[in-house]
Amino acid sequence: MKSKKIVILMVGLIILFSLTSYSETKKLKRVGINTLVRIRGEIPVAEVMKTIVEKYLGDIKYGFDLVGYGDLYLPFVDQIKAAAFEEKELPVGDKLMWMLYRSRGRVKAIEDLEWAGKAPLPVFSFMVVKGYNHYEFIMPKPCGNVALRGVTEIIPDAICAIEVNPAKANINDPISVDMSGSQEAKSMEVEVFDENGNKVDSKKLTPDSPKWQTKFSKPGEYVFKGTAFNVKDKPSENLSEAKTYINSPPMSMLKLSTNEEYVKKAITINAEGSADPDGEVSKIVFEIGDQEGKVEKFTDKPLKWDKTFDKQGVYTITAVVTDDFNAVSEPYQDKVKIHKRWFTVLDFSGYFAGVRVGALGKEILFSKVDLLISAGAAYDFSTAYALANVLLVYDSRPRFSEEPGFFIGVGPGVSGGAGFEVEAVVDVGMYNVAKKLLFLKNVAFFGEVRISGTIKAMIGLRSIF
Repeated sequence: MKSKKIVILMVGLIILFSLTSYSETKKLKRVGINTLVRIRGEIPVAEVMKTIVEKYLGDIKYGFDLVGYGDLYLPFVDQIKAAAFEEKELPVGDKLMWMLYRSRGRVKAIEDLEWAGKAPLPVFSFMVVKGYNHYEFIMPKPCGNVALRGVTEIIPDAICAIEVNPAKANINDPISVDMSGSQEAKSMEVEVFDENGNKVDSKKLTPDSPKWQTKFSKPGEYVFKGTAFNVKDKPSENLSEAKTYINSPPMSMLKLSTNEEYVKKAITINAEGSADPDGEVSKIVFEIGDQEGKVEKFTDKPLKWDKTFDKQGVYTITAVVTDDFNAVSEPYQDKVKIHKRWFTVLDFSGYFAGVRVGALGKEILFSKVDLLISAGAAYDFSTAYALANVLLVYDSRPRFSEEPGFFIGVGPGVSGGAGFEVEAVVDVGMYNVAKKLLFLKNVAFFGEVRISGTIKAMIGLRSIF
């Protein structure tokens, strides 16, 4: 009698599954009969359930292939040990995509299944992740069948990361941008803004090529704003910024005490106006070059110092400063013209009385008053005698001028043959009446008066060279 009831029950179950399989959605009203795994005694806890499942992995693989999910088997196996089994209740009317069960010793699958029991079904729920798909599996507690409840595509947001090096650099130094730390990114983009908020550059990057190098020709702070995009091109929401500061180069400044001076007289070279807008000047190099291309370099001098020149000529003075970040200024140049102090003077003159005079001397230049020392010979067609002058000469021209200008010289003189007489001498004339006349250079026209017991007057040409 007892065995007859069991046979009737089994037939009923077969009929139940047969009838429901012809409908669009199959109704599952009871569990614990056609079990995939064998559970003896009380319903095991989650860790024990995992161990039981591992014993039936071959059957599970067969079932996965049966329902067309063979590619999910390996992720299932890899993740089942660490999966978090959550105890839930499957509401009445909730659907399953498919369930693996065992009938007559063979693994079978039923798809599009609805729980149609009288009460919610207690289950273990756990997730298997493959790619962006999250598969929720359930195992009813009474039977341990493996069922796929649903698949959810969860595309994680991209997380942007950006690094910029160095944090401070000089103009045109390379700046490296690295976005390789971004996560879940299909692509990245970096935009660069100056300190006024103006966009000055941008670059699109990929995980395969996440680095970029740029440079800046203007000083100031630059902000790099990064954005990462996930596979759905959704931009990252986290703030991802980095900054770099481009050092302002120093500015050299040079001021000379004068741009014209005499040999052996010092001029002041002053570079104290040099400055660094965002730091300080740490080094200065002076270069002094002459007309022949010879250059003197001074690196141990302070910003202000005195320099004397031994030779006449035009000298180019250059100052270059370096700041505390090793940025170098543009060169600042100025020129100084150095004049010789001693000039040779050659006079050719004649007295009104017919005497012809020639004199040779030296003129020492000062600011407005020069010292002229000369000596020569006179001849009046019968007698030869000597003469000499020591004159203070006033020059009306600006200092170092090479233009025509009035001059007057006064001082003592001597003349005579066997005996000399002292005379008062006055020269009046015009400098630079001609740059060159025959073999004479820088020709001046002058008249001279010599006063002693008698008055002698003469006119002549003076060459200064």
